[in-house]
Amino acid sequence: MLDKKAIDIVKSTVPVLEKHGEAITTRFYQLMFGNHPELLNIFNHANQKQSRQQKALASAVYAAAKYIDNLEAILPVAKQIGQKHRSLGVKPEHYPIVGKHLLLAIKDVLGEAATDEIMDAWAKAFGEISNAFISLETEMYNEASSQLGGWDGFRSFIVDRKVKESEVITSFYLKPEDANAIASFQPGQYISVKVEMEGEEYTHIRQYSLSDSPGRDYYRISVKREAGTSKPDGIVSNYLHDKVKEGDILEVSAPAGDFVLDTIRNTPVVLLSGGVGLTPMVSMLKTVVDVQPERNVTFIHASQNGKVHALRKDVEAVSALDNVNSVVFYDSPTEEDRVNNRFNVEGYVTRDWLEKNVSVKEADFYFCGPVPFMKAINRSLKELGVREEQIHFEFFGPMDSLVEQEKKEFVTV
Repeated sequence: MLDKKAIDIVKSTVPVLEKHGEAITTRFYQLMFGNHPELLNIFNHANQKQSRQQKALASAVYAAAKYIDNLEAILPVAKQIGQKHRSLGVKPEHYPIVGKHLLLAIKDVLGEAATDEIMDAWAKAFGEISNAFISLETEMYNEASSQLGGWDGFRSFIVDRKVKESEVITSFYLKPEDANAIASFQPGQYISVKVEMEGEEYTHIRQYSLSDSPGRDYYRISVKREAGTSKPDGIVSNYLHDKVKEGDILEVSAPAGDFVLDTIRNTPVVLLSGGVGLTPMVSMLKTVVDVQPERNVTFIHASQNGKVHALRKDVEAVSALDNVNSVVFYDSPTEEDRVNNRFNVEGYVTRDWLEKNVSVKEADFYFCGPVPFMKAINRSLKELGVREEQIHFEFFGPMDSLVEQEKKEFVTV
């Protein structure tokens, strides 16, 4: 346990971390990868390049300092981070490496302001924080490997089928190479896919939401081809689209993630998605149909037009059911879309439309998509009086705040 003096010193650094946090975490990654380049086999290179990981870690360090005397306060988000770490293969032996280079970065950026007293307090604090994460993640590793069909680390899966869903999205049906059982999952969870590419020094790991319902003998991921082809942007999605064929092997982690549909509740549920954000939503929709046929579900999907609208058949197959209501928004429909009535509303999902067409006070809301879409949905729901506990969302990559605010909440992964 930390003594009161160490706690007071760490908490006193909160304003400094708020001001210099991103500079510290940027320097941290430079130092750590310089001394331990093998860790590039774990970290998402695109997130590093775009500074998303640096921002996420800066917020995490800030929150850890702020709540150092009450780490229980950040437990919900700690679980999110733990799920990511488990799916990537972050292990206890990595924490001393992280701690060493984080302290070096703090000293490097703050210079003389980082006194021996401050550095000693932070060393103690990081020990406390890392022990909490290691304990949490050990439970997650044990749960993943001990469940029926579960495993530790990565497991070889065969690409059983590869199906083009739209001009930009392709589904991959994955079956275990050993033909043994696979772990079930909760709708909304993801798997990590690890690939080794010719000419690449390090492996690349990406996380993709499972786009079908649980209880099948395969996992399905539906991957959008990212427009950027420069390294590392889009390198994995383009590799999967262009190089991976039916019969090829992919290394896959057991399902993870805490953005999941609550199937205990029987309240109306509204699933909102933008673009490829529909993948976890389709899993949730099909699960409601399979296991909660009396639960009313509204599926709202926003896309550019029919050319990029994926998984349409999955949704149409259940749209005629009494408990299902499906609405499609196109912001740039083609003439063919108009002739064939492929969408319901032209434009964007707005606050006014939600107010007029959805029972906002009664429903639970789940949403996923591009950040601008999610910010707009979150803001609309808040303005309509939807309670915090009714709102659930998932980000791709490290999580940023959905609303412009001071760092009052710890909402990073």
